[in-house]
Amino acid sequence: MLYHPDKHRDPELKTQAERLFNLVHQAYEVLSDPQTRAIYDIYGRRGLEMEGWEVVERKRTAAEIREEFERLQREREERRLQQRTNPKGTISVGIDATDLFDRYDEDYEDVPGSSFPQIEINKMHISQSIEAPLTSTDTAILSGNLSTQNGNGGGSINLALRRVTSAKGWGELEFGAGDLHGPLFGLKIFRNLTPRCFITTNCALQFSSRGVRPGLTTVLARNLDKNTMGYLQWRWGIQSAMNTSIVRDTKTSHFTVAMQLGIPHSFMMVSYQHKFQDEDQTRVKGSLKVGFFGTIVEYGAERKISRHSVLGATVSVGVPQGVSLKIKLNRASQTYFFPVHLTDQLLPSAVFYATVGPLVIYFAMHRLVIKPYLRAQKERELEKQRESTASDILQKKQEAEAAVRLMQESVRRIIEAEEARMGLIVVNAWYGKFVNDNSRKNEKVKVIDVTVPLQCLVKDSKLILTEASKAGLPGFYDPCVGEEKSLKVLYQFRGVLHQVMSADNEALRIPKQSHRIDADG
Repeated sequence: MLYHPDKHRDPELKTQAERLFNLVHQAYEVLSDPQTRAIYDIYGRRGLEMEGWEVVERKRTAAEIREEFERLQREREERRLQQRTNPKGTISVGIDATDLFDRYDEDYEDVPGSSFPQIEINKMHISQSIEAPLTSTDTAILSGNLSTQNGNGGGSINLALRRVTSAKGWGELEFGAGDLHGPLFGLKIFRNLTPRCFITTNCALQFSSRGVRPGLTTVLARNLDKNTMGYLQWRWGIQSAMNTSIVRDTKTSHFTVAMQLGIPHSFMMVSYQHKFQDEDQTRVKGSLKVGFFGTIVEYGAERKISRHSVLGATVSVGVPQGVSLKIKLNRASQTYFFPVHLTDQLLPSAVFYATVGPLVIYFAMHRLVIKPYLRAQKERELEKQRESTASDILQKKQEAEAAVRLMQESVRRIIEAEEARMGLIVVNAWYGKFVNDNSRKNEKVKVIDVTVPLQCLVKDSKLILTEASKAGLPGFYDPCVGEEKSLKVLYQFRGVLHQVMSADNEALRIPKQSHRIDADG
């Protein structure tokens, strides 16, 4: 009724009303049709713009429409199968830094340059794999690796063909060859036995100059409860062993206990990881491993440093392994691993520097490099988003300004009615990003006046806003795309001033006693 062209005699207001009335009419057409309304309720405008709905039978339920939407999505994904790969890679560089703590100066005092510690790379490993979907059920996986240690090394290449046989399982054939070993033939089978239990079996035949070396690995897993998994593993052939483990993973922690009996290694292991519920997804972890090889204690932490990168460091202290520092960087599907061997002995100085050194370097790099880089990257993304939506925001702004002009007469009548009953009067209202006086002056334009649109929504001395972005309300628009926004309202009720500030997606109901401004304040 507010935007109906017949309600306005002024030619300019009549034109603006016609444009807004058409938008309301489009919304009415979507919401009045049970099918399009169900699509919009589930998927929003994205669902309405999805191709293929014209072939969908009408008079379907919301569940049927959801299934149809998912089917259309699957068909679109299948068309992209030939263009999709899933590259994964690992680069590991082993560093020998024992000369920092275990020096033999008396043996090398006459050698030039012996006063400087000798730090060298003693081993490297590189592996890479890619997936090539052949059909909706068949996938080819090509992988390779190269390794070297103290000047000796080798590599191998593998090809695997995986087929999803049903919703309960899949099978995989593997063929490989390398310069250190002969051909490899393998078969892997996965099967869900029950909704809470699955089994994996891997058979392999490794050919070499010494003959054929068979191997068999079977893993049986079961959900013990919502967050706990139990595993039983039996490995026969190369390094035969039996292993059992329990893994509990919750929102705030990850706990593992395992025991293995085997040749040549038998051990018991306990590890715990605490997950902090912060923006950087910080995790601290510790583990104890005791076996025939000795005892190893590890502790460390990892943290998200960018959208796709996670940096972690772990200190390993063991007998007779000594002290090592392991640094790992995960970047999307790529892993970079740097194990640094510090000493073969349990030296307190090595443990201290392995613990404190990475912390000092990380906080310095985070403050001087990472944080400024992320801030600049965010600004670039916001600027790019603003540029891409500039025309749309300009149109929304014009529509909002037109709506405010059309609301003037209705708002005047609402204010008169509210004043007569000592009801709800919106004195001032602002929407956008609020900044302090020390901020840059150009940031102050990110707040818009929404006093008239809010007063127009008042009914029977009440204003109720639901849990949704307020940028979509009549007379509103987004003044700062991609940034956090708030709504600040100064209103009068029963002759007393009230004030409230709510987040963009927070529900708001006024008047409330808690919003009252203390006269003494």
